[in-house]
Amino acid sequence: MADEIAVVAGIDTHTDFHQAAAIDGIGRHLATEQFETTPRGYQRLLDWLRSHGEVLAVGIEGTGAYGAEIARFLTTREVTVVEVDRPDRKARRDNGKSDPIDAYAAATAVLSGRADGTPKTRNGIVEAIRALRVVRKSAVKARTQTMNQIRTLIVTAPSTVRDRLRGLTALELIDTLTRSRPTGELNDPAYAVRVALRRLARRHQALSEEIKDADKEIGPLVTRAAPRLVALPGVGPETAGQLLMSAGDNPDRLHSEASFAHLCGSAPVQASSGRTHRHRLNRGGDRAANNALHTIVLVRMTYDQRTRDYVTRRTAQGMSKKDIIRCLKPFVAREIYRHLPHVTTTAQPLPQTA
Repeated sequence: MADEIAVVAGIDTHTDFHQAAAIDGIGRHLATEQFETTPRGYQRLLDWLRSHGEVLAVGIEGTGAYGAEIARFLTTREVTVVEVDRPDRKARRDNGKSDPIDAYAAATAVLSGRADGTPKTRNGIVEAIRALRVVRKSAVKARTQTMNQIRTLIVTAPSTVRDRLRGLTALELIDTLTRSRPTGELNDPAYAVRVALRRLARRHQALSEEIKDADKEIGPLVTRAAPRLVALPGVGPETAGQLLMSAGDNPDRLHSEASFAHLCGSAPVQASSGRTHRHRLNRGGDRAANNALHTIVLVRMTYDQRTRDYVTRRTAQGMSKKDIIRCLKPFVAREIYRHLPHVTTTAQPLPQTA
């Protein structure tokens, strides 16, 4: 229709319902309404938006959590979805807090251009890797916690128990405790500690097997998703899987090496004042991706000759190890970006110093 108005929408996401708000092309509020988080509710939401005019874009808060499915639903129906950050505390104090207010704020952020991020599609092999890595990560965390509990119990155990386990490595300790056959009465502290240690050791073994099974599943998926990435020096299935997760199934949403470095928290940040001109470490971005870059850098500093030569030269210039790592991370991020799937670039070759 010739008189159809342009509509920009915002959605404040929740577990059981989403709050949607619509504004026109000059920011005037049109309407707000709640919709249930079901396929029928998503269709009702889209029909409701289109009833107000031509939908230009929809800003969604929480596309990586409660808003993941509605973002997928709208994207598959060729609706432009924009990722909106949660309002900061000052905006909350000034404007108040309610679901309609947050929905209108999301729509306004899209219209003004303050929000322009492309959400992850979450509909491909990287999403499958993410789901499997969630389980693996929790198993690793639980195994670490179990080992800490074992060592704490040993420290406070009676000497008859503690002395037999003194000096054992982690593997020897788990093997010894698993094969033990405690006898006695549960009201005896020494016997109770032996029983507890045996159960914790068995839990540790079960978690180790779970992690091995996860690695067997995740490794081939990561290699299949990004074979060129896994082939890079210092990059293994674990670090590659995390970097793929951070980029998402649609890494083309990251338009440059700089945007990927910013995502990973490895882009240098100005920290100059007066006559002092310097940069500092970027504390923002995806910290898990930053940790993956850190791991890759440490591996290369040990095993990659090109990186070792760079470290030697910079150390001779008086640079600390921390500063060298800070310099290496952007180089590694640039190289990683060029080897992400579906990414093409015409940038200049990497310097031979990293």
